[in-house]
Amino acid sequence: MMLAALTFSGWQWLWPAVGFLVVAALVLAWGYRAAAGLGGLRWVCLGLKIAGLAALALCLLEPLWTTQRARPGANLFAVVADNSQGLQIKDRGETSTRGESLRALLDPLASDWQATLAGTFDLRRYLFDTRLQATADFHELTFDGRATALATTLKILKERFQGRPLAGIILLTDGNATDLRAGAWPDLAGMPPVYPVVIGRREPARDLAVQQVNVSQTAFEDAPVAIQAEVLAAGFRGETVVARLTDRAGRTVQEQTLEARKDTDTLAFRFQLKPEQKGLSFYEVSVAPRGGAEATVPEATTINNRRVLTVNRGQGPYRILYVAGRPNWEYKFLSRAVESDDQVQLVGLIRVAKREPKFDFRGRAGETSNPLFRGFGNQAAEEVQHYDQPVLVRLNTRDELELRAGFPRTPEELYGYHAVILDDLENEFFAPEQAQLLQKFVSERGGGFLMLGGMESFQEGNYARTPVGDLLPVYLDRPSEQVASGPLKLELAREGWLQAWARLRDNEADEKIRLAEMPGFHVINRVRAVKPGASVIAAVRDEHGTEIPALAVQRFGRGRSAALMVGDVWRWGMKDAAARADMDKAWRQLMRWLVADVPRRVELAVEPVAADANGAVQLQVRARTESYQPLDEATVTVEVAPVVFGAEAGAGAERKTIRLPAEAAGTEAGLYETTYVPRLTGGYRATAIVTNALGAEVGRAEAGWSTDLAAEEFRSLTPNVALLEDLAKKTGGEIVAAGDLAKFARSLPERKSPVMETALNPLWHTPVMFLIALACFVGEWGLRRWKGLP
Repeated sequence: MMLAALTFSGWQWLWPAVGFLVVAALVLAWGYRAAAGLGGLRWVCLGLKIAGLAALALCLLEPLWTTQRARPGANLFAVVADNSQGLQIKDRGETSTRGESLRALLDPLASDWQATLAGTFDLRRYLFDTRLQATADFHELTFDGRATALATTLKILKERFQGRPLAGIILLTDGNATDLRAGAWPDLAGMPPVYPVVIGRREPARDLAVQQVNVSQTAFEDAPVAIQAEVLAAGFRGETVVARLTDRAGRTVQEQTLEARKDTDTLAFRFQLKPEQKGLSFYEVSVAPRGGAEATVPEATTINNRRVLTVNRGQGPYRILYVAGRPNWEYKFLSRAVESDDQVQLVGLIRVAKREPKFDFRGRAGETSNPLFRGFGNQAAEEVQHYDQPVLVRLNTRDELELRAGFPRTPEELYGYHAVILDDLENEFFAPEQAQLLQKFVSERGGGFLMLGGMESFQEGNYARTPVGDLLPVYLDRPSEQVASGPLKLELAREGWLQAWARLRDNEADEKIRLAEMPGFHVINRVRAVKPGASVIAAVRDEHGTEIPALAVQRFGRGRSAALMVGDVWRWGMKDAAARADMDKAWRQLMRWLVADVPRRVELAVEPVAADANGAVQLQVRARTESYQPLDEATVTVEVAPVVFGAEAGAGAERKTIRLPAEAAGTEAGLYETTYVPRLTGGYRATAIVTNALGAEVGRAEAGWSTDLAAEEFRSLTPNVALLEDLAKKTGGEIVAAGDLAKFARSLPERKSPVMETALNPLWHTPVMFLIALACFVGEWGLRRWKGLP
């Protein structure tokens, strides 16, 4: 854009010049009026004569042509070149790589556009990959950078030249940034114009790229882990692509094939598996064309053909407290079902006799204990149940002290469990503070809660308008008095079909067959309605078609609660061996769902550092006391070790472990943070160790993640022109073609810069003005001579 304007310095001659033109125009008009033989051309001749006189009169005003241009040497200009691995790609039909083309553009012997810029601007040269680096002549370009930190580079340039006259930035790159989250640029306010030069052709190269890998985990027992890999296949139309899921030892876990139907197609591979080990597991997804290395046309690169992923199945045991008002068959079947799950531990507290008032049923003279304990003289006095105490039996406890005083009364006792199940137990069993504690166990500690149906559960247990009743996902006041008739058939509700833990088959047809073959139930606890926000997972239907909620769930504070209104689930397992296996599986999946996402005393989270091209992660450790309050003044250490894949992994080998101290964060109590920058591609295992002020270990937590900067760099081989166009638009620049760099460099001094200078060029004594006047007079004379006039 040329910055120029026409000005006049002789304004004092304005009115004399105007008067001269007016008089001359009147005289000429009078003269041409009397002229014969010109016809309609007389007015053309009049106009030419007046135009010539106007040009001469204009010289009296001393016209000046005022231009602005960048002051030589006063402005800065940056040339920034991409040095990442992505420029090692060869585009279709090209004999040289993108990096070689970029090097040729920057060669001063091949093109003089840099010299043209340096004639006006103070030229600064940079190259970037994971960091920004100054250079004298770009001889350091090796195109081996692990990432394209485009957003970080722009941010550094903005900060480095803030307050300095930076006129613009020429950015030579393919635009495939690895440090942009969801394509969002950082704050570009105050940035000079950016002029991107796109390196590479827009036609996609032949390549397979693992774009994204998503891992989802459910309580579905047969295949609790679902993995979806999105693969971009460019140039493979009509060819078969093979995807493999392998473990750390290199063993193939699953394999799938899909055919690419378009020249550029996105293929979705889905794997379902059940990890053999608990806790952290690492896998690798890799893709290749069928035929592999024997393919007729090779890929542009194979670096982006694999991704490492992390699966965390949790580290048990998850302890569930089962409290029942009487011995029943539900505990028998539930206990046997979870025996095969080494991650779930069921602790039982079962009442075998209710409390009896002291003044009733006196035994022998001087006897203060319950007659049921008569004859056990070797028990300690404090273990003897008194008349006003219920008789409780403890099962599967950790030691002789656990649950010795009955249901826990302090957070330290109750919060050691991950979930609580109440079965056939009335509300009067709990003291008021115990009921409140149970509610806080779910809402504040984040535990799971389940109430099973029975004679003294729900409304029959007087839980309406109580702290425990508030936990439930159903209303207990004014339940329906209608009595269900006949056997009740179980059906999955709409939400139940969407929850993997509520299904026992992996497809809808088989699940419907299973539900149809289930025996009918005869005991159901009626409720008024399901609370807002709660979900009905399953319902029962009687002979008249009336639908009654059977299983409802909801979130409650930080935890979750469920209500199973069916009171005779045990009938299901009495049908046959297959039904018994299904019932056991259903119990295990329900228990897994109940303890999923329950917080632990020590938790470790891995969060990527925003806009960091080096793959840095922030390791966040949350530590809590026994009452699950934030733990301050703790010592936290995080051990990080890269995970080995291949032959070495068979022996469980891992590379050197690094110990990092974590510091307390000022934003949240009980939160400790540290940052780790990976140097190798692959999976990483982190272990947080927390000790209190006395030096005693509070707990440990594990987490894993994977980093593959090369795969991110080669995630797309097509230049991201849209991103660069958006950058140019937001900064006031424009896309510059590589072949137009010399022309563009010559035009830059005429464009707006921070420091400009003004040049004045007088026009009144230039030959142009007199030539214009002379041309008008000659034209008028020629027309008159053409018509034969003097």
